[in-house]
Amino acid sequence: MLTASSLAILALGIYATLCAISPFGTCRKCDGLGARITTDRHGRPKATSVCRRCHGQGKRLRLGRRLLNHSRDIHRVGTR
Repeated sequence: MLTASSLAILALGIYATLCAISPFGTCRKCDGLGARITTDRHGRPKATSVCRRCHGQGKRLRLGRRLLNHSRDIHRVGTR
């Protein structure tokens, strides 16, 4: 029990450090290309369009960083 909880806390600490150092991660929908390539039934490339999730940037804000920014906003509004 103690080792499982300490491993969970260690993993959370490593992820928090990763979010602080590198807040942006590669978009999973377009694999960082910024464009989605659609294919036809036979697997041939058909058309490209700007990725809707990252808006063509290829990077997205990590979930942990988004939570950190949201908690900062709540704290800032609450202490005014």
